[in-house]
Amino acid sequence: MNYQQPKERKLNSKLDREVTYEECRKNHAASIGKYAVDGCCEFMPAGEDGTAAALRCAACNCHRNFHKKGFSNWG
Repeated sequence: MNYQQPKERKLNSKLDREVTYEECRKNHAASIGKYAVDGCCEFMPAGEDGTAAALRCAACNCHRNFHKKGFSNWG
């Protein structure tokens, strides 16, 4: 029988934050030397957690890295 000890929650202020992904910042007009974003305001995963589709936005089809990363405190 495998017994796993529960993971301890670290009290480091950097680890006590929840990561959120906000508006998309992908420049769709970069190839012509201009700047234009699509207006996507929030990242929504296109698939289940743990799949490759979870890294794509269902609204704008961009990778999660194009979305502004934000933090909020847990406590």
